[in-house]
Amino acid sequence: MWMAPLSAKQSSPSDTLHRTMAKIHPTAIVAEGAQLADDVIVGPFCTVSDQAVIGSGTELVSHVVIEGNTTLGCGNRVSPFAVLGGKTQDLKFKGGTPGVRIGNNNTIREYVTINAATNDGDYTTVGNDCHILAYSHIAHCCHIGNSVVIVNACQIAGHVVIEDMATIEGSVGIVQFIRVGSMAYVGAMSKITKDVPPYMIGHGDPLEIRSFNRIGMERRGVDEAGRKAIKEAYRILYRQEGPVADALDKIEAEVEQTAEIKHLLEFCRASENGIAR
Repeated sequence: MWMAPLSAKQSSPSDTLHRTMAKIHPTAIVAEGAQLADDVIVGPFCTVSDQAVIGSGTELVSHVVIEGNTTLGCGNRVSPFAVLGGKTQDLKFKGGTPGVRIGNNNTIREYVTINAATNDGDYTTVGNDCHILAYSHIAHCCHIGNSVVIVNACQIAGHVVIEDMATIEGSVGIVQFIRVGSMAYVGAMSKITKDVPPYMIGHGDPLEIRSFNRIGMERRGVDEAGRKAIKEAYRILYRQEGPVADALDKIEAEVEQTAEIKHLLEFCRASENGIAR
């Protein structure tokens, strides 16, 4: 899923992470110790912490706050009033320098907040090529995969995992310790209290699975065999009565074991919260 960007304890082969040549607006405050690639743009009234590491091609548009032990990779664009790396809101915080790790080529829009992890040495992580839209909140210890879309005003509680290529529509609430599987699609204004299996479409308060994400799989390059297998797995898991465990056994016995089916089975069997039905 997530590929770690350059950290504060590493250096690039050409040792370009420094702040002497970055384009820093006169009104911005960049603390001594911050490591910025030569072509980083720090716009008006931004604040960058002394532990921050910001990779090549990243732009902080204006009024962005980068707090604490936060790393951004290359090619990110962070819009005004976003706060990245803010102290966890978890009351179990005991000190130390937990942080945030954000990969490459992400779009982070206005007023987004991404909080640091709770325990010293841990990180909240965001992968590559994500779109995190305005007013969304990603709490402590969350792990967001690659190519994830989080639409406006989503509220994501602590310890949530969102796998690659999932889409979370606007104003969705996700409670703590929930997982959303790869290529899942969650409709707007839903409340997620159970794990959302990969490749499924869910909506409602609480969320219910309504279909499988055929169009999303096509767009993401899943072949016909993979789509057909997920369609059959959906029929067994959601259109037949009986315990989840029995449905999963039946899928394993009767459905072609494509990569998608193997991931679906692994995801559902690993669920500690139960899956949405």
